Amino acid sequence: MLVKKSLNANAVIAVDNQQQEFILFGKGIGYGKKNGDKVDESIVNQTFMPLNNTEIKEYVQLLEAIPITILDATRRIVSEAEKRLNTKLNPMLYIMLSDHLNFAIERAMTGINITNRAFWEMKNYYPEEFDLGLFALQVIEQQMNIVLPEEEAANIAFHLINAQTAEGIKKDGLNYANLISSMTTILRHSMGQNIDIESVHYQRFITHLKFFAERFFADKMLIDDNSKLFETVATAYPKATEVAFTIKDYLTTVYDKKMTKEELTFLIVHINRLRNAQEIDLKNKK
Repeated sequence: MLVKKSLNANAVIAVDNQQQEFILFGKGIGYGKKNGDKVDESIVNQTFMPLNNTEIKEYVQLLEAIPITILDATRRIVSEAEKRLNTKLNPMLYIMLSDHLNFAIERAMTGINITNRAFWEMKNYYPEEFDLGLFALQVIEQQMNIVLPEEEAANIAFHLINAQTAEGIKKDGLNYANLISSMTTILRHSMGQNIDIESVHYQRFITHLKFFAERFFADKMLIDDNSKLFETVATAYPKATEVAFTIKDYLTTVYDKKMTKEELTFLIVHINRLRNAQEIDLKNKK
C-alpha cells in the first residue's frame, strides 16, 4: 500500500494496487510520510475501508478536526479494550470514539454536563466495558490534564459495546441495557423482595440475560420443541414460571417477539435458582 495522505502521526489514507482507498491507524504510521511513500504495514493495527469517496471525505474532515492528543488517547483506549475483551473491535470505533471524546472534552471545558440515563445499567450490566470507560477517563486525564465526569465512562462503554461483533451481528448496547433493565425490574417487582445485585447469583443471572439479549435481537433464540421439559420445569417451579411468563408477555407487547419454549424454560430455571439463593442468603442473615 502507498500513502495518499498523512492525516496525522497515527493515521493515513492509503491506496492498494486496485486504487481502493483505506484509512489506516497505527502508532507512528503517518509520521513524516508524504504522498507516494510506502506504508509500513507491520505497524497497522486497524484498517477502515469506507464504502465510497463521499464517506472518506467526511471521515477525513472529521479526523483532521480532532486534536492529535485525542486521537492518540483513542488509540490507547481501543488497544487496551481489545486486550481486555479479547476481541477485535469494529475499526469505526476509532472515528466514533475520537469524535465523542472530542465533544465530551469540549463540553467539560465549557461546564456543560449531559446526564446519561443508562449509567446504572451500563455500570452494572457491562462491568468490563464500564471499567474500560474508567480507564479511558484516566488516559484523558494523564494525557490532557482534563478530568471528565464518571458518567462519561458509561458513554464510552456504550461505544465499546456497539463496536463488538458476534457472528457478524452488530451489538446495540443501549437496546441490550434497556431490555435487561426491563427484565430485572419485572423480576424485582414480582419477587417482592430486595435482591442483592452484588451477589454472585445475581451476576450469573445477568450473564444469562446478556446472552439472551444477543439471541433475542439477532433473531436467533434457542428452539426446541421439547414440551415435556418445559412442562416439567413449569410444574416444579410455579413461582418462577409466573415471573417468566410476565417477562414473556412484556417482550411480546413491547418488541412484538415471542419467546421460544426453550428460552422460557431456561429463564424459569435461572429465576428459580436466583430465588432459592436469595432465600438462603436471607435466612443466613437472620
